[in-house]
This record gives sequence, C-alpha cells and structure tokens, in this order.
Amino acid sequence: MLGFVGCGNMAQAMLKGILAKGLYKADEIIVSRRTKEALDALHEELGVQTTTDNKEVAEKADVLVLAIKPYQFADVIPEIAPVCKENALVISIAAGQTIANIEKLFGKTMKIVRTMPNTPALVLAGATGMCFHPSVSKEERKTAITIFESFGVVAEVSENMIDTVIGVSGSSPAYVFMFIEAMADAAVADGMPRAMAYELAAQTVYGSAKMVLETGKHPGELKDMVCSPAGTTIEAVRVLEEKGLRSAVIEGQMACVKKAREL
Repeated sequence: MLGFVGCGNMAQAMLKGILAKGLYKADEIIVSRRTKEALDALHEELGVQTTTDNKEVAEKADVLVLAIKPYQFADVIPEIAPVCKENALVISIAAGQTIANIEKLFGKTMKIVRTMPNTPALVLAGATGMCFHPSVSKEERKTAITIFESFGVVAEVSENMIDTVIGVSGSSPAYVFMFIEAMADAAVADGMPRAMAYELAAQTVYGSAKMVLETGKHPGELKDMVCSPAGTTIEAVRVLEEKGLRSAVIEGQMACVKKAREL
C-alpha cells in the first residue's frame, strides 16, 4: 500500500504520474488531507482511497510519502510515529527537513528517503534529487527510484546537495515560466496574439531543452550554432548579457538555495 500524508499540488502531480505508469492501482493508494471536500474531489478524479486521519494512512502504508509543509513535520510525525509499520519506507518531499531531523521526530530508526521533486511531474517530465538513510536497503532504494522515475528522471545525490537540487530543479520551473512569459510579452508588444506567443515561446523552450538532453552538446555550443555572424540572434544575446540575464539567474538561484538552508 502506498500512502500520502498530505496531498497538495506536488503530491497530486506525483499521483497522476504513478497511476499513469501503473505502478500502483488506485485502490492500492491511500491519501489524507484535512478537508473532506478536497478528498472527495481527489477520489472522484483519481479513484484513490481517502481519509482525514493521518494515522490511518500511516497504519496501512508500506511506502509512506510525507507530502506536508516543512513546518508541519513537528506536529504530524509524532502523531503518526506510534502507528507506522516497523519496516515502512518513509519518503519526504519537503525542503529543509533533514534525514536526521525526520528520524529524531519519529523517535526511532526509520528507513527514510529524502527527495526534492518538481511540478513537471504532472506531465511525466519531472526531475527529482534523492538521498537515503543508511538503513535503506538496495531493494528499497530501487522501490523509491522506480516510484519517482514513473514521472520523470531521478538523480541520486548526497544529502548536502539536496538544497542545490531545490535551486536547480525543485523551484526552477517558476524561473522558466517567467522566461516564457517574458518572451511572449515581447511578442505581444510586437503585435502577436497572446495565445500564439505562449505556444511558440513554450515550444521553443521545450525543444531547446530537448536538444540539450538528446544531443549531449554543451549549451554554449548549441547557443553558438544559432548565432550567425552579425545576425539577429547574437544581437539579442548581446543585449541579454548587457542586461545581466546570467547573473540574475545565478543570483536568484543562489538565493533560493540559501532560503532552503534556512528552513
């Protein structure tokens, strides 16, 4: 049985990927939330079991996903710890909550997996960083990886890299959406209908990312391929460099990581 304590946007994205890939059937998944209306909507949409009782999820789950906000851990984990299965695989998707802190809140040794997924999981194109408590076996690691690979790619990292994962993939869809929006705004300013501008900008970002992944070429090399001498693209690149595009991205991402470390 797969259990989710909490089921916000990220958890729902994960669930849709898991169900789409057939890793678990809907009746093999149980989810808790505080509001019955939200649970009824989840059951209607996905067919999963639902409850307002976190302990019911913890009692039933062999794999337990903690899909709650970081500030809720101190209240929720002591509530569910006494009823968790002894060998349950506990997966956290929260920023700022270390493996050591999660284990301390449980008050006993637990098989803990710390992860940082992102919302493109909703379209089976997520990216997740993952690290493990030493007690997690090779087979249990494979179980966790398989779950997260059902909606994207997984990178195994040391725990001290998880905050960096938050910056480069966990939070970064927001940066990319801003970039797409800015590209579309410029096209609209030049007279293009907004729907067309969004479609062309989004498809271009998608295709460019696919080129990086599938060609194996350095992003700088791919950029150079587009920049003809004295052409339009190199002129745009010149202005973007003048306006500090790279520096803004680097500084913003570093601020994101700093905030994650402070949680």
